[in-house]
Amino acid sequence: MLPSNTPMTGDLSKLGGPGRPTLRTIAQIAELAVTTVSRALAGDPKIARATRERVQKIADQVGYVPDRAAQRLRTGKTRVVSLILGPHNEILGFGNSMITGLMRALDGTDYHLNVTPHFADRDANAPVEHIVRNSLADGLILSRTAPFDDRVRYLMEHRFPFVTHGRTEFAAAHPFVDFDNQAFAEIATDRLVAKGAKRICIILPPESFTFCQHLRTGLIRAAARHGVDHVVAKGITLDSSVADISAWVAAAVRRPNAPDGFICPGEASHIGLTNAMRAAGAERGRDYHVIVKASSDLLDQIDPGVDIIFEDIIAAGERMGHFLLKQIADPSTPPAHFIDAGPSR
Repeated sequence: MLPSNTPMTGDLSKLGGPGRPTLRTIAQIAELAVTTVSRALAGDPKIARATRERVQKIADQVGYVPDRAAQRLRTGKTRVVSLILGPHNEILGFGNSMITGLMRALDGTDYHLNVTPHFADRDANAPVEHIVRNSLADGLILSRTAPFDDRVRYLMEHRFPFVTHGRTEFAAAHPFVDFDNQAFAEIATDRLVAKGAKRICIILPPESFTFCQHLRTGLIRAAARHGVDHVVAKGITLDSSVADISAWVAAAVRRPNAPDGFICPGEASHIGLTNAMRAAGAERGRDYHVIVKASSDLLDQIDPGVDIIFEDIIAAGERMGHFLLKQIADPSTPPAHFIDAGPSR
């Protein structure tokens, strides 16, 4: 029998039968029962960590791949979670960051991540209903929620495990992870006033999303507290193209009583703002001030010195993954939720 740290090479048919490696192959090498190997690969905490790690190492060495069709027949589980990924034009690299976080949560488990794209002009319910009706995943991750999101209603009615990135206003609790966008808008306003801004403008997401309300409320409350004017951009949203945002800003700064402070809840809107200001010959810190919500250090590389409030999308994805795995393992678990409070004032 080969020790567990010996690289597996040669004819695998000598290690537990012909064809692809099986659980029995690993069990023979590890000198363990097949059921123990199965539980170890499934991440069962009742199996000692050292045993789990050793079994996983052997599985990697022999090239073991689970027979997911057999697993599904035996357990009723797909061992798949699906991320419904819609457009997030306002945040650079949102999808990559969310996927990175989710993969961190799934690392060491036997769950795999599928990404289902959703386009803004399509029925938002369709991919959710397709996955649930055809049992294509054991749980779902949703983003950009509406106050009374039909996708959330559907999943709650069908008792299907899910977690949302963003809140709703349903009376029934459900798992979610969110960023405190109201606090972000208040803190951004505080900072702009401290820089000398007198008339503060925000570019909001479409009205249909819950975080639009949170951002607007934060600006209104902080502006009233400081006694400054506020402006909500009309005719554009965070989903508008950079060119359209640039055109709106260019027109806005030519008007009397133009904004001199801007809140950009994403990097893309800041790029549009900066393009327009440069074309107008305006200088940040002298003619206007801006606070940007960013989710990476990319913007700081493009525009050093810009005032940023950070939203950690990777951490949010990882937390959502853990919430979802717990819910799948035990549907009776109370709905977990977390709100990232962002920076202190």
